[in-house]
Amino acid sequence: MTTYTLPELREPVQSEPGVVWTVASGDLRPAANETCWPVQQKLESDLRTAVEQLGWKVQRGHEPDEVKKHGFIDSQRAGIEVFKKIPKDVPLVVVEGVWQYSHHVLAGLRDHQGPILLVANWEGEFPGLVGLLGLSGSLTKAGVKYSSLWSKDFTDQWAIDGLKTWLETGELEHDLSHVRDLPQLPDNAETQLGRALAGQLRTEKAIAGVFDEGCMGMYNAIFDDELINPLGIYKERLSQSALVAEMKKVTDEEAQAVHQWLLDAGMTFHLGEDEATELTLAQLMSQYRMYIAALRIADDFGLDAVGIQYQQGLKDTVPASDLAEGLLNNVERPPVLSRDGSHELYAGAPLPHFNEVDWGVAVDALTTNRIWTAMGLDPATTLHDIRWGEDYDDQFVWVMEISGSVPAAHNGGYDKSYSMRQPPMFFPLGGGTLSGVSKPGEIVWSRVFIMDGVLHVDLGRGSAIELPAEETQRRLDATNPQWPIMHAVLHGVGRDQLMARHKANHLSVVYAPDAATADKAITAKAAFFAELGLQVHLCGEVKI
Repeated sequence: MTTYTLPELREPVQSEPGVVWTVASGDLRPAANETCWPVQQKLESDLRTAVEQLGWKVQRGHEPDEVKKHGFIDSQRAGIEVFKKIPKDVPLVVVEGVWQYSHHVLAGLRDHQGPILLVANWEGEFPGLVGLLGLSGSLTKAGVKYSSLWSKDFTDQWAIDGLKTWLETGELEHDLSHVRDLPQLPDNAETQLGRALAGQLRTEKAIAGVFDEGCMGMYNAIFDDELINPLGIYKERLSQSALVAEMKKVTDEEAQAVHQWLLDAGMTFHLGEDEATELTLAQLMSQYRMYIAALRIADDFGLDAVGIQYQQGLKDTVPASDLAEGLLNNVERPPVLSRDGSHELYAGAPLPHFNEVDWGVAVDALTTNRIWTAMGLDPATTLHDIRWGEDYDDQFVWVMEISGSVPAAHNGGYDKSYSMRQPPMFFPLGGGTLSGVSKPGEIVWSRVFIMDGVLHVDLGRGSAIELPAEETQRRLDATNPQWPIMHAVLHGVGRDQLMARHKANHLSVVYAPDAATADKAITAKAAFFAELGLQVHLCGEVKI
C-alpha cells in the first residue's frame, strides 16, 4: 500500500470568553501605511477604551512591524497568515482609519464564523470612512454577514450603545427606513424613454474598455460578465502596457496643443520645478498623451466607455491618470484627431470614463450618458468618494471628494477649474488633478452594486450647495486640498442612513438644470434600470 506524507493541519486556535479580536486592513502602498499609522493608532486606542469600559478585553490579531513602521495587514498573503492565528468563532472587529484593500482580509472574513463588526473614525484626514464602505460593499457582494459602526472617538452615546448591542448580540442594525423598492412607474414620457433606451442597449450592445481590472482591492467593483452581458454591456479587456505604448506614439505637438487649449479655456495650473513634490509641465505632457492615447484606443475598439486602473501598476510608470479622466467625462474638451487626421474622435460628446475601473460606475455612466443625452441635458457624470461630512447651518453637508478629477462642467467650466500635483504619498510620479468646487445645483445620485448575487441600484436626489470660501477651505484642508470637492445635501437621507445602506466607497452624481428636470431624469433612469432587470431602490425624497 502506497503511503503519502500528509500535510499537518494546524489545531484550531482556542478563544476566551469576553475577548474581542481586532485586525486592521491597510493600503498596498508602503508610504500610505506609514503616513496613516498614527491616526490608526488613535482610532484603535479610542475603540479599546470603549470596549474595555463595557467589560470586554481586546486582543489585536497582529503585531505592528517595526521595520515597516506600521501595523496594517498590507497584502493578501499577510492577511491569510494573520487569520490562521485568530479563533474562527470570536467577535472580530475590523478597524479602519485609512483606505484599505479589501482583498487583504477577504479570505479570512469569508471563513470567519463569529460576528464581524467594521468600524471607522468619523473624520476626514485620511479616508477611513471610504475604506469602511469599500469593505462593506465587498462583504455584501461576497455574502458575508457583518455589522458596521462609526464615531469620532467612540465616546458619544450613539456609538457606545451600538457597540454594546453588537458585543451582547453579535448584530447591529441601523435605520434603513429611507430605502424603498421602486413602485409602479407612471406611463409617461420619461418612463417610455427609459424603457426604450434600455431596449436599445440590450439589442445594440455597448462595449466598455477596461485597462486591467480589480483596482485598489475593490472586490465590490468587479462585475462578472454574466451579470452585465444580459444588460447588453460587454467588456473589452485591455492592458495598461498597451496604453503606455500608445502614449509613446503621441507627438509633443499634439500634447502641447491640449495644454494650450486648456490655457485658452481659462484653466489654472499650479506649477513648480521639483518633480518629487510639485506639478511640472513634463508631468502634464504625459497626462495629455494619456488622454489622446485613451481616445485613440477607444476608437480602435469602438468603445462606449473606458476605465483606467492607475493604482497599481501605472503609478510606477507614468504620472497620474486623473487629468485625462476628467477631460474624457466632459462634453467640451480638447479635440483629438484620429491617427490619420481625418476626423475628430467622439466629437461633441464625452467618452464616459469609470474611474478606478469600478464597474458599478461603468454601468451607471453608460446609463446616464444615454438618458441625459436623449433629454438634451449635459451628460457629464463622475463618481465621488463618500469622504466625510459635518453639520452646517442646521443641515448635514457631505464632503464628496474624488481623488483626482471631475468633468470641468461640474465646477462651472474650465475657468473655474484648476490643477494641482497629486499627493506624493499616493502618487510618486505626480501628475495634475482637474479640481474645483462643484457648482450649486440639483443632482441625481446613484450606486449600482451586487447583493445576493444580482445587480441592485440605489437612486436618490440631492443638491450641491455653496458654502463660504473659508468653510470650503477648512473642509479641503481637513481632507485633501488637491482634490475636487462637492458640498452635497442628500434629500431625505441622514448621515447614518447613508453609511449603513451604501454598498460602495463610490457614489455617482450627475447634474440637472432644475428640480423638476431632475425628477423627470431620475424617473427615466429608474425605468431604464428596471427594464434591464436590476433591483431598483429609491432612497430618501424622490419624486417619481
